[in-house]
Amino acid sequence: MSSASNITLLCLVFFLVFSSFSLASNVTYDHRCLIIDGQRKLFLSASIHYPRSVPAMWPGLIKTAKEGGINVIDTYVFWNGHELSPGNHYFDKRYDLVNEHDEERETFCITGRPYHLGPGYIFKLVENEYGGDLERVYGIGGKSYVMWAAEMAVSQNIGVPWIMCWQYDAPDPVIDTCNSFYCDQFKPNSDSKPKIWTENWPGWFKKFGERDPHRPVEDVAFSVACFFQKGGRVHNYYMYHGGTNFGRTSGGPFVTTSYDYDAPIDEYGIVRLPKWGHLKQLHEAIMSCERALLHGEQTLLSLGPSQEADVFSEASGACAAFLSNTDDKNDKTVTFQNVSYHLPAWSVSILPDCKNVAFNTAKVGSQSSTVEMVPENLQASPMQWNIFMEKAGVWGEADFTKHSLVDHINTTKDTTDYLWYTTSVYVYENESFLSNGTRPKLVISSSGHALYAFINQKLEGDSLFSEVSNMRTSASGDGAGLDSKFESLVNLKAGKNDIAILGMTVGLQHAGPFYDSISAGLTSVKLEGFNNGAIDLSSNAWIYKIGLEGEHLKIYLPSGLNSVKWQPTSEPPKNQPLTWYMTVVDPPLGDDPVGLDMIDMGKGLAWLNGEEIGRYWSRRSSIYENCTTSCNYRGIYNQDKCRTGCGEPTQRWYHVPRSWFKPSGNILVIFEEKGGDPSKIKFSRRKVTGVCALISEDYPSLEYESWNEDMTVKNESNPTLHLSCPNGTMISAINFASFGTPTGECGSYSVGDCHDSISLLKVEKVCLNKLECALALSKWNFNMTLCRGSTKKLAVEAECSGSS
Repeated sequence: MSSASNITLLCLVFFLVFSSFSLASNVTYDHRCLIIDGQRKLFLSASIHYPRSVPAMWPGLIKTAKEGGINVIDTYVFWNGHELSPGNHYFDKRYDLVNEHDEERETFCITGRPYHLGPGYIFKLVENEYGGDLERVYGIGGKSYVMWAAEMAVSQNIGVPWIMCWQYDAPDPVIDTCNSFYCDQFKPNSDSKPKIWTENWPGWFKKFGERDPHRPVEDVAFSVACFFQKGGRVHNYYMYHGGTNFGRTSGGPFVTTSYDYDAPIDEYGIVRLPKWGHLKQLHEAIMSCERALLHGEQTLLSLGPSQEADVFSEASGACAAFLSNTDDKNDKTVTFQNVSYHLPAWSVSILPDCKNVAFNTAKVGSQSSTVEMVPENLQASPMQWNIFMEKAGVWGEADFTKHSLVDHINTTKDTTDYLWYTTSVYVYENESFLSNGTRPKLVISSSGHALYAFINQKLEGDSLFSEVSNMRTSASGDGAGLDSKFESLVNLKAGKNDIAILGMTVGLQHAGPFYDSISAGLTSVKLEGFNNGAIDLSSNAWIYKIGLEGEHLKIYLPSGLNSVKWQPTSEPPKNQPLTWYMTVVDPPLGDDPVGLDMIDMGKGLAWLNGEEIGRYWSRRSSIYENCTTSCNYRGIYNQDKCRTGCGEPTQRWYHVPRSWFKPSGNILVIFEEKGGDPSKIKFSRRKVTGVCALISEDYPSLEYESWNEDMTVKNESNPTLHLSCPNGTMISAINFASFGTPTGECGSYSVGDCHDSISLLKVEKVCLNKLECALALSKWNFNMTLCRGSTKKLAVEAECSGSS
């Protein structure tokens, strides 16, 4: 959801990029839809955030969205990246918003952007997800703010409508809109306003240490179809391509560098199948109903206790129907206009002519793909590493001293993740633990997000991350401003003992009431086990240093590499905290997207040629959490319903855009906080290595091209299985093929009770060594007399290989 973006919003932007319009000169609305230059339009929008990819990827992302049936691109304007400090503006590289859509000159803007970026506005957003609980917390002040914000926006007289998301009291003429997993039951607060869904979440964001969330495409499609069935006319996927939180830009505490969102286009720019393909077919079916949806009168018919039909008919004869079954357990057969229709549980069938089913949300006929991360060494020859060690504690001049513990965020101003808290304690020789074999306990309370504690630079002992040597220990808070406690036995010597605690943030709180006052950092530090009880160090003289020396000297930039003396080595130290590693690497072969495999490292930051790859952290989810290998799409979805990866690192690979590589001499810099094995770092190429498809004879067989302009069927065809490999590869092997009653899923198909023995030979003849192929379920291809009484299916699994 949008609150997962660690951004200061100027506005929300929707670019209508695939339209016959050249400029939006007149934008109005009524209760049905938006009206552009007097024409009613349906909008299928895709959120693609320009800073979460790179300029080299933008044309391909837009092209892929268009091919997927999208006619609008939506983005936020990331003003935190455009104005790093007052008056200090930046519009370069990933933040080159001015030129982001040069490839698409027919660009419309649905919600605002700065005027210097050109004309073509459709509508703008003021505030986002402020209504409801957030507004109520602020009471009268919250209500007054909403009214002021709406009045201020409307007074600008920009000539296009304004919207507010989750703002149930949005005053006229501002349109209130919906953000959720489902918005079919949402109604604007006025009958004069159209029904707009600004955020449909096709997945969810990830947090370090948590399981990996997924949302089945059947449920995504169901939610979209229900929305248009119940009067929705503007729909946006958040996200359609989530991309990457490069550098330190991850939104919210512990949000991963990956912002993949289980979106139709994955983090690396590869279509996620079958999600992308199934939604493409959905979009085609919805757009084939456009005339009836925009101009027809709506009639609701009950077809059963949880089944109904919404019929849209227009005087010209246009007619479209949506048949829904919201029963989350049972398939149903219903009768509509004297014809029987089978509706799987939790599904919607779309009938663009009120007769023929063009699409059903639960019947996924699109191919699936097998995507692998293919490892590759950083260099063909043994690598030469260079090492620089950070000091545990104050480096250079101290920034300030204070007899209290300071707030991390207010002190660093988010210029760095790191803040050193350093003090000392004197231990007298009569302390019992010096002679009786016991050890005192260090107890730290912190409001987040993580910390490492060092005693005299090098003490070892029990720790949460026991694999870390020389570092005392670490702890993590929840990032919500609540104290978490860190406890560990420590070794202290007689005399003065130096204590250095490295406090860290991992993304900042960015939403919710009073989020700007949520703190991070140490709140108390105590030592227990002394003769006279615990010693509270919280009011000690604490010496503070903001950030790391390597950060300050910018040794991750090519221009800053010579700011320190690197120590060359062919065998870099392992499990060593506070270590900078630098090496020169070759670009991976081919043109596949690239990920940096950091599974054998601990936690830190990475750069390539000075470009920020981002935070990495091999933090694992608990093996005892509830994970699933398959997910039942039926029933209400929430972000915890379909999670995978128990006991595994939340994120292993970190996207390194191809455009960041030079032909040779690429400088990779790693800062490791807690220890790892840099010799095991690898690049991995993200490749589609195989495709699968399953088609059933009861699947809709009418494709968009099968309709005339007046939406009558030109011809009927048999359900057809389609396979295609990515550019540069071909179908090199058929690993499984069965016509009959095959079972299982992609990667685990098996022959059922009924099987046509010629299946494999038939598929090989049609598909082998081809870029793509199609096989209809017909008597010309298979023995259609098999499996009497059963619904026949064709399942195929193929390999893709080639020059790439």
